[in-house]
Amino acid sequence: MRMNTSDEDLAAAAANGDGAAFANLLDRHYDRLFAFCFRLTGVRTEAEDLTQDICAALPAKLGSYQRRAKVTTWLYRVAVNAAHDRRRKRATYTKATTGWGDWEIARKAEQSESTEALDWLTAAMNQLSDDLRDTLALVLDDMTHSQAAEILGVSEGTISWRISEAKKALRAIKEKEAAE
Repeated sequence: MRMNTSDEDLAAAAANGDGAAFANLLDRHYDRLFAFCFRLTGVRTEAEDLTQDICAALPAKLGSYQRRAKVTTWLYRVAVNAAHDRRRKRATYTKATTGWGDWEIARKAEQSESTEALDWLTAAMNQLSDDLRDTLALVLDDMTHSQAAEILGVSEGTISWRISEAKKALRAIKEKEAAE
């Protein structure tokens, strides 16, 4: 495949079994997909696992890609859905292993490899609702409100409202920490 081949053409070729097209598509989008997964999960090891799970499932999922959206938009939707599935599974696991959850959260916190500012933002984002966190993660990944709305299946106004609410919540978290 040529370097100027569109993402959509690569996706179509990959869906038809073209391994080189699939590899080229991953080369183009892997780093950004990983960064987005990190914003969704807040933990590097979990983001790595989520990204790998998404990449492993992509060959089968590409058959459902219908070119109604850009490949990047579609890929972000796949990532959001995978993150939601992972959160649900984790919630079920946490309920089943009450007591171990706190230990696991503490263990993962010790593994953080980010800068202090990113660590704070990640922790603060984890206190937000899933909708606010997902919206903020998309916008922080340089998505426009329009693109984020398309990925999340909501109106652009809803994205703007969510960003406003997320900012208020982050400001409140920061103020509470400063007062302590």
